[in-house]
Amino acid sequence: MDKLFALLQFMLALFGVDAGGRTFVDHVVVDGQDLLYSRVHVAAGVARFDCVRSGSGRCHYTVLPPGCIDTMPAAMPDCLRHPLRRFAVARGHSEQVAGLTRFQVCVSPSAAHPGGDCDARRPVARR
Repeated sequence: MDKLFALLQFMLALFGVDAGGRTFVDHVVVDGQDLLYSRVHVAAGVARFDCVRSGSGRCHYTVLPPGCIDTMPAAMPDCLRHPLRRFAVARGHSEQVAGLTRFQVCVSPSAAHPGGDCDARRPVARR
């Protein structure tokens, strides 16, 4: 039954119907200029990563398991070596990833792998 419900919510999301969920925003402004503006919306196990603005033209995402936050900073190096996923999204575009229910995300305008200061101190989604 849970799979049917998740499939229904996914189909509704494809047609622009929002059935709830959570949205998290990362917005970095330096000297009045947007360095990074990213939104992540999670509903029914589908995460949508929107790169609204980025000084480099791309938002670079590192998706981490949820335990990384609870054990920071001790587990952070290991979490960064074994992320759930890494990808980049062009400014003004988005990417959807199905199957994500609990995770953390680091987002940066740089392609360099995030370090221990990665802004992944909060869970993005919990069920």
